[in-house]
Amino acid sequence: MKKLLILTFMCLPLTAMAQNDWEVPDEAARPTDVVKVNPDQKYLAGAVPVVDGKVVFQKTIKAPGKSADEIYDIMLDYITRMTQGGNQFEQSRVVINDKEKHQIVADFLEWLVFTDKALVLDRTRMRYYLMAECKDGEVTAKMTRITYFYEEERDPQHYTAEEWITDDEALNKKKNKLYRMNGKFRRRTIDRKDFIFNKFEEILK
Repeated sequence: MKKLLILTFMCLPLTAMAQNDWEVPDEAARPTDVVKVNPDQKYLAGAVPVVDGKVVFQKTIKAPGKSADEIYDIMLDYITRMTQGGNQFEQSRVVINDKEKHQIVADFLEWLVFTDKALVLDRTRMRYYLMAECKDGEVTAKMTRITYFYEEERDPQHYTAEEWITDDEALNKKKNKLYRMNGKFRRRTIDRKDFIFNKFEEILK
């Protein structure tokens, strides 16, 4: 009986014996490599376009079957309601509403929130211009002239998008990682832009 037990132990595969951290298991026993997805991928190189030295987010949204007048009316109504949202300051307003040229320009001053938890509220005021140029079947939306007013009660700081959230300012040399401070501004600005442009697509369907 003792001989049988010894033989059974000796026949165990070597990979089953690697039970401790310092033991290296057989190659065949190692799990296959898993490709890790960078959660910040959408915020990396190219996510903040610069046109003639200015940060300009732009998107042309199709609205098949709708005239320039119809698109203008829909956009003006929604942008006007945006200026009255809960995160807006009283300075937010439509500054140009030219139906003849089908152009809308709004000046926004709103809260951009980074963290909102118990005992922790980290946010900045963000100002930007939102523009809409309407044509038959489409509208071109732009978000530009972005500035931030941060920690105004403790240590007032003022940044422009050009000096704070561009690839050169917010990403490391390899362009594969966001700097901690600039990065949070870049992430939330892109998120806000995406939310607005996605809403435009929804209301024009």
